Amino acid sequence: MKKITIIGGGAAGMAAAVMLARKGCAVTLLERGDRLGRKLSATGNGQGNVTNLHMGPAYYFSDDREKVGRLLSRFSAKDTITFLESMGGIFLPDARGRVYPAGRQASAVTDLLRREIARLGCDVVLGAHVDSLTYDGVFCLKWGSGQMRADAVVLAAGGKAAKNLGTDGTAYALAEHFGHSVTPLSPALVQLRCDPKEVRGLKGIRMDAALTLVRRNRQIFSTRGDVLFTESGLSGDAVFQASSYAEKGDTVLLDLLPDVGRERLAAAVEKGGLLCVVPNGLGRMLAARGNAETLIKRLPFTVTGTLGFDYAQVTRGGIPLGETDENLMSMLQKGLYLAGEIVNVDGVCGGYNLQWAFTSAAAVSEGI
Repeated sequence: MKKITIIGGGAAGMAAAVMLARKGCAVTLLERGDRLGRKLSATGNGQGNVTNLHMGPAYYFSDDREKVGRLLSRFSAKDTITFLESMGGIFLPDARGRVYPAGRQASAVTDLLRREIARLGCDVVLGAHVDSLTYDGVFCLKWGSGQMRADAVVLAAGGKAAKNLGTDGTAYALAEHFGHSVTPLSPALVQLRCDPKEVRGLKGIRMDAALTLVRRNRQIFSTRGDVLFTESGLSGDAVFQASSYAEKGDTVLLDLLPDVGRERLAAAVEKGGLLCVVPNGLGRMLAARGNAETLIKRLPFTVTGTLGFDYAQVTRGGIPLGETDENLMSMLQKGLYLAGEIVNVDGVCGGYNLQWAFTSAAAVSEGI
């Protein structure tokens, strides 16, 4: 029986543990924190957006998008739903194709995986921050006062985003020991910082808006969704989408009423001002700036940066996908597999990053 050690108890690591144990492998799952799936339990604003029915490589950033597409064709959104429902639960899409557990509770998805891992008899070691991974015919892993040996290793320790949930970027060194490179890292799916004067007094206001990202008078990206005004800038689904493309100095243009034409807007403002047009706090800001009708359809904010890795949902960059084979085994060390966020693959907001976690876990499981 193959002895497999998985480093990292997030979505990719837990899914790989289940898949490998079902195939008859002896699985040990090492997690540096005090419990499995902390980041998974926070996904989708705590509601558990596990995948998206609108799936394809165009929704991902990577050094090899074609390979991402091939892997997604082997383990799709439908396969993810089937996999999760094989453990129990019901998973349903919303109008935008985002798939959630029927109970809309991300922690329940984590509990589903934890329960299956226990049922299959996988060994779970918590508080195991692996700081040494070597190979001398078999793999040797060391952490604190613990150590073990394994026939194959799955490195699924995450990226650099959300340090409070257990990923701080130190796991890249384990792969670098075998000669792997790491592409430049940056935070993705993260709040945007803006000029403080532009958002003063707007904290807590949420709008369904059309967002356009502009750079040197050229449209870079556009989307529609929630925009939440914060003390330092902009948040919400639409902003997280745009953050994958945004650079310092870009302009975010918001249409605060995308379903309302200019004539209808003008008639309403003429009769009643901004009452029942926009929230009062936003109305006061627009009135103070003048030309409120124009600003409602084209409200500009200057991007000064992001809130950084501590507040990002995922990491842009990582170990190049081109340094792995079609089952995500390292091309530099036989028996070393890479899964999840540690690889240079990240998706847009809407369940795509969890789909990558499950897809990569399935590829690794097939390879082993």
